[in-house]
Amino acid sequence: RFVSLKADRVNLRQGPGTEYPTAWVFRRAGLPVEVIKEFEGWRQVRDAEGTTGWVASTMLSGRRTAMILPWEVRPGKSAPPLAALRSDDDERSNAIAEVEAGVLASIISCDGRWCRVSVDGFRGYIEQAKLWGAYQGEVIK
Repeated sequence: RFVSLKADRVNLRQGPGTEYPTAWVFRRAGLPVEVIKEFEGWRQVRDAEGTTGWVASTMLSGRRTAMILPWEVRPGKSAPPLAALRSDDDERSNAIAEVEAGVLASIISCDGRWCRVSVDGFRGYIEQAKLWGAYQGEVIK
């Protein structure tokens, strides 16, 4: 299942406990992560880049967020690709905004093909396949 980080500083540990070394520090509240294992008050999570480790469950929120096209973000590339945020759940509907790959969105709902999201004050629809933070075909109400 997907969850998001509650704070701007969350330690990713090598094992389920504070006695394990910190492997990485996430510095982005709202970042979506996938829970892949649970052990007591700890969750093994994976981020959009495939990095895995253990996080205290108190640092996780059930609030659903998604990263737009994270697989398209490449360091050194001149401009990140854009995804259209649309006024309706149809590729022919008007684009409200063009959103850069790597941007975080708050998920409002998903029907399995399209998600209604909020990005920097804009609300609209984006194809679910362009998001990391919702499974293909997942319905979110």
